[in-house]
Amino acid sequence: VSRFQLLQKGTAESVYVVFDCLYLEGHDIRQEQLTKRRAAMEDSLGSSKVLKPPRILSANGLEAYRVAQQKGCEGVVAKDFASPYVEGRSRYWLKIKVHQQDEFVIVGFTKPSGSRKHFGALLLGAYRKGKLHYAGKVGTGFDQKTLASLYRKLHPLIRKRSDLIDPPRGAGPSFVEPRLVAPISYQEWTSDNKLRQPVFLGLRDDKSPREVELAET
Repeated sequence: VSRFQLLQKGTAESVYVVFDCLYLEGHDIRQEQLTKRRAAMEDSLGSSKVLKPPRILSANGLEAYRVAQQKGCEGVVAKDFASPYVEGRSRYWLKIKVHQQDEFVIVGFTKPSGSRKHFGALLLGAYRKGKLHYAGKVGTGFDQKTLASLYRKLHPLIRKRSDLIDPPRGAGPSFVEPRLVAPISYQEWTSDNKLRQPVFLGLRDDKSPREVELAET
């Protein structure tokens, strides 16, 4: 499974994934079906440890998506095996992102900036062995009505100190009593145990904050 942070840092050994073969021994094979082009590509790559073909998770698209979810992949690319190679965008290849989803406790919020009102982002947390850990912040998924409604719920819960054992650094956040639970969609966990690309999905009033437990790693 690729990790975006490691790619950015350039500290991990890299593998180059080859997606297609357009020419084979001087012959243009772009009009051949993908199945034939892929076979030619795999043949050409041989046993290289640096150049790899993309893995086929399943010939069934829905099953491939489920496998990608289970493995924590960033997404899948659905391909028409009978398609020719087409430059630019087409419906022969469709990129479908896979988003993880879990519940988190709202533990605070940041000040708004620019044209945004009420708050900037929500601070999130989850319990592990009875202790509340910081999981990052989410600043997307809100419209003006949601911002106002959430702020009305959060304002009475404001407190001076946080229950987090590892509160975020920096000036300005307002901490709240950990009473509200929010489902959050996200891409993955970063290496410092924070959510990458989180999106707020709403509130859950049927789940106690103490039920929000981090999975053991």
